[in-house]
Amino acid sequence: MSELKKVLVTGATGAIGEACARYFHNNDYFVYIHYRSNKEKAQELSAQLPNSEILGFDIADKEAVRDALDSLELDVVVNNAGITRDNLFFFMDDKEWNDVIDTSVNGTYYVTKAILKNMIANKKGSIINVASVSGLVGNAGQTNYSAAKGAMIAFTKALSAEVARYKIRVNAVAPGLIESEMTKDLPLKEMKKAIPLKRIGKPEDVAETVFFLGDKAAYITGETINISGGMVR
Repeated sequence: MSELKKVLVTGATGAIGEACARYFHNNDYFVYIHYRSNKEKAQELSAQLPNSEILGFDIADKEAVRDALDSLELDVVVNNAGITRDNLFFFMDDKEWNDVIDTSVNGTYYVTKAILKNMIANKKGSIINVASVSGLVGNAGQTNYSAAKGAMIAFTKALSAEVARYKIRVNAVAPGLIESEMTKDLPLKEMKKAIPLKRIGKPEDVAETVFFLGDKAAYITGETINISGGMVR
């Protein structure tokens, strides 16, 4: 049996991250399950996925990221970790702004920086950044989140142009309303009326697209795939 390909999923204890970890594992990948604070959930997930290992670190901590990832050789990286700190801009404090930017923007930078040198040396790899439709169209009350996810989309486009010569692809997904911890308190019954497919997305809808971009889409790079059931178009 050939050696398993390897994927790192950041924020793997969240709904989308867990779905991505399971999807890759079920398609013959060894999965590195990243967590920041929910070690128990990471251990439970790893126990269900025999070909896996947990990695605990704060992706906003440059040194911690480098220590954890510097020696890893990966085929795919899913930059999924993210948080929301929603507030109207006038009332938003510096911590709400910085926490979101540090996680989504700086965290994506630190993780990608740490793993990229080995991908370049091996002349192969795929990076998928989990952005959001908020980064495409902007949402009131989410200037921090929209700015962070918009930055991830621009980062995807720029980096893809730099590393294509090394046969490394960089793409993004932009989920809309997905069943998760981030959306559980929203009025989803009302909100799905604005979705042409008339349903809220499932984490598996995102995972399937992430896997396609990571494993199958050999001639796609620099793209952002909108996963919103037609809500954003």
